[in-house]
Amino acid sequence: MDTDGQEDRLMLAELHPQALRIATLLRARGEKIAVADGATGGLIMASLLTVPGALDFFVGGGVVYSFRARDVLFDQPREAYKGMRGASEEYALLQARSIRDNFHADWGLAESGSVGGGSKHPTGAAAGRSCAALVGPDGEWVRVTETGSDNRIANMEAFTRAALGHLETVLSA
Repeated sequence: MDTDGQEDRLMLAELHPQALRIATLLRARGEKIAVADGATGGLIMASLLTVPGALDFFVGGGVVYSFRARDVLFDQPREAYKGMRGASEEYALLQARSIRDNFHADWGLAESGSVGGGSKHPTGAAAGRSCAALVGPDGEWVRVTETGSDNRIANMEAFTRAALGHLETVLSA
């Protein structure tokens, strides 16, 4: 990223039309969403918040980047995660259910991934893998993205785009 944040602004500007479509779909349904960003570092929430009047459809969320953040945001006993690994379908689904329920939203979107860039994921998940789980009134869905890359910034962008695409696809169905 350059020093004035131009790349961040470009990415959010590129995602803004999609965020507008998602906002329109949620508003038409009279429903709200809560988001748990993981390896995306808040980019999913930031994208949705580019929409004016986001309070109409966005309840809140958080960046789950440590076990402490996970414990506080999801308020699940440690046993709930027994046998699960990060960046897995079941782990992301548990987080999507928890963020939805804890924020009293209609929808919960959680992304759990491993972005790479030289650091190892605490549960050993391979770099370039992300699971975006969506839980709503009509069911549960998961989309797995595997980039095969260790490029941290490119993975964060790819995971964000995949999660937003997953959300838009399900809401449009």
